[in-house]
Amino acid sequence: MTAYVVIPGIDGSDGRHWQTLWEQKWGASAVRISPTSWSAPDLNDWVGAVQKAYDDASRQDGQVVLVAHSLGCWAASTWLLKNPSSPVGGAFLVAPPDPAGPAFPRQAAATFTDVSAQPLPCPVLVVGSADDPYCTPETAADFAARWRARFHLAGASGHINSASGLGSWQHGRELLDALTHQ
Repeated sequence: MTAYVVIPGIDGSDGRHWQTLWEQKWGASAVRISPTSWSAPDLNDWVGAVQKAYDDASRQDGQVVLVAHSLGCWAASTWLLKNPSSPVGGAFLVAPPDPAGPAFPRQAAATFTDVSAQPLPCPVLVVGSADDPYCTPETAADFAARWRARFHLAGASGHINSASGLGSWQHGRELLDALTHQ
């Protein structure tokens, strides 16, 4: 059995977001992070929220997999770097924003501006989009290389969020399943 730690971006994922739809399907096997700083993200708060969600998820039998979107990718990678010996079955990092990019919310997410991609201690798949306004495909591929992750370009899917109209994003589920069953 797999337990999932769901790590959304700023303000969480709304009811039409693939993360929320997956979380509903997973039921008790999913634990969403609950930082106190959803709208004005604080990296330490988010990393602490990942730890709490991981602790809750790891009480279940089986592996724990991190499922992160947008700014949540940086919270997930930062947590993994601080906890390299925690048994994690994989990290699914979707649409990581570029902290140096022009669209990055520098004021709202100031504590995330100094993050850097470093080798992660578990299997990782980074999924990017050809037309993500927060990160070019080249930069997303570079993050993947520095995280020592596989990279998948999901075509022109915007920020791979609710506005992308992906619904339950079947292709994403297939990618996640391939990561967790490798």
